[in-house]
Amino acid sequence: MIKFVSLSSGSSGNCYYFTNGSTTFLIDAGIGPRRIKKILSEYSLDLESVNFILITHDHIDHIKSLGVIVNRYHKLVYTSDLLKSSLLNHSITRNTLKGSINCIEISKENNIQGVKVTPFLVPHDATQTLGYFIEFENKKITLVTDCGEVTDEILNFSKKADILIFESNYDDKMLLNGAYPAVLKNRIKNSHLGHLSNNEACEALKKIFSDREGSLEYLFLCHLSGNNNTPEIAYNTVTDGLKSIGVDLSNRTILTLPRGKASNLYTF
Repeated sequence: MIKFVSLSSGSSGNCYYFTNGSTTFLIDAGIGPRRIKKILSEYSLDLESVNFILITHDHIDHIKSLGVIVNRYHKLVYTSDLLKSSLLNHSITRNTLKGSINCIEISKENNIQGVKVTPFLVPHDATQTLGYFIEFENKKITLVTDCGEVTDEILNFSKKADILIFESNYDDKMLLNGAYPAVLKNRIKNSHLGHLSNNEACEALKKIFSDREGSLEYLFLCHLSGNNNTPEIAYNTVTDGLKSIGVDLSNRTILTLPRGKASNLYTF
């Protein structure tokens, strides 16, 4: 049995927690340890039991507290060779990770303390960005966040998932009509290195649901913008799109992960 909680999702901080009771890991560390401990304590969980941390990329909202957590709680970090080099020299994490960060191979299965982890490349404007396909407690979990373009590899790993965490960052109209300067709007909607709109996420998910290898049980929409999206718009865009191609949603759970605060605790 896996317990999952999104501790925070979005540009104000990202951190995801998974445990089976004996092995526990985080994906990203964009919020502080005090906040993590407070959230976990509400679910009778704790930060001390975390065995390792996977890192998707080196933007601040994903690594802001990585150095503090590693040093204070002596946690191991796993990521790619390129991201290891970046993190060792990054202004946020420099001089904090030496001896704690380990390399894993991209597009290959890595066994980390009994958890099968396959990182794959995600287009985004960081040094490098990784998605993760994780086999844990007989469940297959795929996480795709901060994604400018949905590649065939992303589709293939997403089709295998029982639990899919997938970016749905912005609503096209809200971004277009919003107050962001043009340079930031262009960065967000960059067709290769930006973020996924609700419509882009929906089109990808239609492909994922129409040609599945596994039986997707949970779909979590993540990294929603606070200014250019709402949970209702993201949810309705995706569910309406899936219904339009005849996907039966009655036996699946589709949820939006809250921005800047914790989700409920989910058990798989």
